[in-house]
Amino acid sequence: MPSKLGYCFILSLVTLISYLPFRVLYILSDILYLPFYHVIRYRRRVVRKNLTESFPDKSRQEIKGIEKRFYHFFLDMTFESCKLISISPEEMKRRMTFVHIEMVNELLAQGKSIATFIGHYGNWEWVPSISLWLHKDAIPGQIYHKLRNKQMDKLMKRIRGRWGSVGVDMHEVVRYMAHATADNKPYIIGFIADQSPRKRESKYFIPFLNHNVPVLVGTEKVTKHYGYEAVFLSMRRVKRGYYECELTPLHDAPCSLPNFKLTDLYFRHLEEEIVAHPEYYLWTHRRFKYARKEIPTKYGN
Repeated sequence: MPSKLGYCFILSLVTLISYLPFRVLYILSDILYLPFYHVIRYRRRVVRKNLTESFPDKSRQEIKGIEKRFYHFFLDMTFESCKLISISPEEMKRRMTFVHIEMVNELLAQGKSIATFIGHYGNWEWVPSISLWLHKDAIPGQIYHKLRNKQMDKLMKRIRGRWGSVGVDMHEVVRYMAHATADNKPYIIGFIADQSPRKRESKYFIPFLNHNVPVLVGTEKVTKHYGYEAVFLSMRRVKRGYYECELTPLHDAPCSLPNFKLTDLYFRHLEEEIVAHPEYYLWTHRRFKYARKEIPTKYGN
């Protein structure tokens, strides 16, 4: 019963927030920014360390500027995510557009399935709204890391699945994709593929943001194993509350690539996106805790 009550309370609070107009939410974001950044100091030490090590050529003033813009955006995105509870499909399509979606729909119409490579960049919580733009026969899904808090996990699955996208625990991805293949229907599955592996699973390292980091290669493996097309989703913040996502093939024949090349291509695209506007990347996680000391100068060939 306590768990159910906790979920109902959180859902009610998020729903209440979701019905506030965007302009009110951004006023709240502006007001909360000062105590959030200066008093609560949420993971400030981690963020500062990540930024300083990722951009060693930037001055302390530049790093601090990125840091402040990041925290302001972080609050904006938190409120924007709440809006998913009640926002209409029409307004969602107006605020989150997808460039080259016709290319994706053409592949789906041909019966091909697609793996979409995404990063923790921009408002990734709005990406499941791609379902509103897809070919009518496509089955959308998203791979995610199950949250320890059961109430929050249930809430996030509900929010992300509002447009029909199925949330799949990353530990169930092989089973899900095997089922999708047997289903003989076109699937499009989103992978947030920049998460750090556990130390014992750190097998492949690449240069990323001035670090030599271990990366997950499972996304590449299942994409190639099941013969999916590989598409990178980049995101541009047009202005507050408006985003433009561009869908770009990582390779025209991903199954033909040597091991780890698809992963290299993904992180190269992601790094370019982050370097252009670093304030939109999620810096609060210890992404480089298992990085090797030496810094490689280029990606694998």
